[in-house]
Amino acid sequence: MKTIAATVSQYVKNKPYLASALSDGIINLTSLARKIHPDIEAMMNKPINQGAIIMSLKRVSDDARYSATKKIIKVLKNLGDITVRSSLVDYGFLLSETLLLTQANLLKKIEFKKDVFYTSSRGVAESNIVVSQNIVPLVDELFQNEVCQSKVENLSSITIKLPTDNVKVPGIYYFLFQRLSWEGVNITEVISTSNEFTILMDEDQVDIAFKVIKDLKNL
Repeated sequence: MKTIAATVSQYVKNKPYLASALSDGIINLTSLARKIHPDIEAMMNKPINQGAIIMSLKRVSDDARYSATKKIIKVLKNLGDITVRSSLVDYGFLLSETLLLTQANLLKKIEFKKDVFYTSSRGVAESNIVVSQNIVPLVDELFQNEVCQSKVENLSSITIKLPTDNVKVPGIYYFLFQRLSWEGVNITEVISTSNEFTILMDEDQVDIAFKVIKDLKNL
């Protein structure tokens, strides 16, 4: 039989923003218990004492705070360099038999250009290419026979270097993207490797995003 504590824990896990608010200790547990009381009773299909819900919420809150403090925040405090770039363009192409060859031709053209930014990611059906604005005419020319599904201009990127142990700690990306979401930052593209990742957004949001990420190092 499922316990009240397990039921409350499951309820909180299904509501990410609630879980984070509990972790931050900014919710009145009595008021929250009163609000979710009917839902917990419905999940357990029997009457539940509100005091038991409060105790379960406290346990969930303490567990969440411990997890965030001891694991996620430790990694975030050790974030490496944060690099900002502007004037970027994000292309989305359908995969084709010639797309890789076309990308190779582009790389040859820009091999010795020091003022050029280029990165790409490949999915099941499409591939994204992000380049600096100064080579857009070249990309348009070389890729004219490829199927371009999207072309988004006036973007900026933030690249973040992560500690090597980030791959062993669950929740880091969620924690970071949640903070960006709270500040209204809309991420248009995410490109990652094992120990660094790059996010793209509209140029008018990059200052906000940079502050959010920088502040994470001071948690």
